[in-house]
Amino acid sequence: MAISESPEILGSTATATATVMSTSHSDSDLNHFSLRRRPTATAVAGTRASDSDDSGNGEAVDDRDRGESANFTSNVGENANEIPSTSHITFTYRPSVPAHRRIKESPLSSDAIFKQSHAGLFNLCIVVLVAVNSRLIIENIMKYGLLIRAGFWFSSRSLRDWPLFMCCLSLPIFPLAAFVVEKLVQKNHISEPVVVLLHVIISTTAILYPVIVILRCDSAFLSGIALMLFACIVWLKLVSYAHTNHDMRALAKSAEKGSAVHSYDVSFKSLVYFMVAPTLCYQSSYPCTPAVRKSWVVRQFIKLIIFTGLMGFIIEQYINPIVQNSQHPFKGNLLYAIERVLKLSVPNLYVWLCMFYCFFHLWLNIVAELLRFGDREFYKDWWNAKTVEEYWRMWNMPVHKWMVRHIYFPCLRHGIPKRVAIVIVFLVSAAFHELCIAVPCHIFKLWAFIGIMFQVPLVLVTNYLQNKFRSSMVGNMIFWIIFCILGQPMCVLLYYHDLMNRKGKAD
Repeated sequence: MAISESPEILGSTATATATVMSTSHSDSDLNHFSLRRRPTATAVAGTRASDSDDSGNGEAVDDRDRGESANFTSNVGENANEIPSTSHITFTYRPSVPAHRRIKESPLSSDAIFKQSHAGLFNLCIVVLVAVNSRLIIENIMKYGLLIRAGFWFSSRSLRDWPLFMCCLSLPIFPLAAFVVEKLVQKNHISEPVVVLLHVIISTTAILYPVIVILRCDSAFLSGIALMLFACIVWLKLVSYAHTNHDMRALAKSAEKGSAVHSYDVSFKSLVYFMVAPTLCYQSSYPCTPAVRKSWVVRQFIKLIIFTGLMGFIIEQYINPIVQNSQHPFKGNLLYAIERVLKLSVPNLYVWLCMFYCFFHLWLNIVAELLRFGDREFYKDWWNAKTVEEYWRMWNMPVHKWMVRHIYFPCLRHGIPKRVAIVIVFLVSAAFHELCIAVPCHIFKLWAFIGIMFQVPLVLVTNYLQNKFRSSMVGNMIFWIIFCILGQPMCVLLYYHDLMNRKGKAD
């Protein structure tokens, strides 16, 4: 086995051999090597001391090894593909050359495990995950057959959901009304208090109108979810539009008194772009990319179709049978409820990850590419969050930026304490989560509201653990366990059984 280290420590045997071999080999063969006399005891001790010093630094040792390997490669021959000659092997691969010269840790030891790359193990985990889940899918289909049905999402009454469709088409009226209000105040036709009142009326109507339509129509669950999400997005954009223009007017008035220049203009084109752009924060202009990559959009759209189909397959083949064969978590046997929650946690986690990838990565990037929208930080590495607070700051960047810009910092500017402002932010988030789930289900049990507000004590607990155990992933494990393994499956079971009870009473 070749030793890829430079022959710096060669014994007197190598020198004698060099003398003998000089009669049969040309000087050009020997010019490839730099033979040196045996180091003195002091030099050897110094070398060992430096090696022991470098042993604590894995990067320094690796760099020196790479440097020696490079020197050896350059000494072997100018051509990298040249086969070493007999003289090369004679003087380099000597049995007396030390094979162990430094103190090194095993790659999986506690001191070196985080200094190594684990890309191969990650690939192994992916392969095992795909193999195991493929077997489970095949086993499930062989045992139960294909259970995919559309009744839960779209039924015969889905064709009667046209009021929801008409409501969705009429929602752009509210941004148009907000634009008219801004034009009137720009021309000084109405006062500032009237502007605030009109914007409050417009935004409130924009969210209450879809709620009333959904509650009056016994619509399909998916249709109600889609309409409520669209209505909440419109409401958030209307609030940002009104709040930003109000601040721009204040800056423009202050600029008239001073030397600063702040432009304030109400543009219909800017409003239209904002309403379709993948952002919730209004501004007069956005960073844009130079062109639209059409082939890239097609590839992302194909991925969107594939992952949406995978998400539907998991829901119909796994989640629906599990929840149908379960009991209400708060009314049945405790151990049975825990078993159902844990059994539901894995497919629910897959669906949640597919939903995140489809919406936050594929869909928002497709819309951004078509509109040449430049700022595409729709999420951060929330999977590495060490606290619940970090997760909420990184998981949904459009909503996070809206909350910080229009709720959190305005509360601080008005003298509200920081912790109280955080609670207000969670209250707003909990209210919208409850609206998006409870209204389409026609159930107001506040499960989603309670689940979001439960994040407040979790923020305090995970922050305390992170401060106590620094450089650890304790908070990250708590987040995955409580949020994904226990919290979401529990909410699914609660809403499902309440929905089935409501339908049973209606029938």
